[in-house]
Amino acid sequence: MRVYVPLTLSGLAAAHAGGEVGPGPLTAYAVTPGLREWYVSDDIEELEYAALSRAAAASLRLIAGNPDEPRRRIVVAVDVPDGAATADPDHGLSAASLGEVRIAAALPLAKAAAVHVDADEAEKDVAAAAALGAADLGDDDAQFTVDGAEDHELLWFGVQEIPQLIG
Repeated sequence: MRVYVPLTLSGLAAAHAGGEVGPGPLTAYAVTPGLREWYVSDDIEELEYAALSRAAAASLRLIAGNPDEPRRRIVVAVDVPDGAATADPDHGLSAASLGEVRIAAALPLAKAAAVHVDADEAEKDVAAAAALGAADLGDDDAQFTVDGAEDHELLWFGVQEIPQLIG
């Protein structure tokens, strides 16, 4: 199963230094039954993109909570054994937790398939999306700003490129 772990740039640097994403328990995003039902698609690539997008939104929340963090969303895609990621059935259809899974232990960075990162030109919109809290409370103007950040596609990088990303 592929999971998408939201991080910040400093979190990616720590994962690279330690050789693992963690410590556990971790919150990640994956194709869960709730996400399948919400997205109404059988196309696994579309479903995985939806899970990646949910992780990118979670990365934005991590950034919004730390004013010193560089304004670039980071998501690490990691393949884990089936059963390593569990969805909370009580939150399975909650809009706030669609695709959310828990992973009990740290994940070896060597198992990562890719790292997804905002391009430089997204930085301004990601910085403006620090209004995320107001958007979560229903502020339409704040949501518009958040949507502007989400309009930027994350770039794909191989794990071997992490040193250049954090350098």
